[in-house]
Parts: sequence; C-alpha cells; structure tokens
Amino acid sequence: MRAYPIWNNITACIYKGDKSYGIKNTGEVEILVGTSASNSHLFLNHTTTHRKLEDGSREYRFYIDGEIVKRAILPKDGELQMVATL
Repeated sequence: MRAYPIWNNITACIYKGDKSYGIKNTGEVEILVGTSASNSHLFLNHTTTHRKLEDGSREYRFYIDGEIVKRAILPKDGELQMVATL
C-alpha cells in the first residue's frame, strides 16, 4: 500500500468491507442527496488539504463548504497538534 499524507477510509452499506484511498495534497468531495442520480441535489462539499511547511512540519486543514472547520500541525518529529481555527 502506498503512503499518502491524507488517507480516507470509507464504510458504506453497499460494500462488504471498508474502502480506502490516499491523497497527496488536496481531496475534494461533493455530497449529493436525493432519490436517484437524476434527482439529486448538492448537500455539501468537504475538502482536506496537506501542505509541507518550511520547517519540515506538515499542516492539515478540513473545510466544509469552503469554511475551515479543523486545522492541525504535525511537527517533523512530534505528535499531531490540533490548532484553533480562525
């Protein structure tokens, strides 16, 4: 399995097991709701981003509909630190 800075595990009733995929820099998901493919409506967009900082740390951000919801810094040799959002 390849290494990615962002990893998504998906559990859904249509799968017999979990599904997963990795992302290098930015992952965007558009979620539609409705009764069918032809009768579906935008519910929300969510985005996860990864950036490598000058000091070697990594920054992760999670957005819903373009607004930052969660932010974290992973120091080069440390534990993940949650950061207050703006």
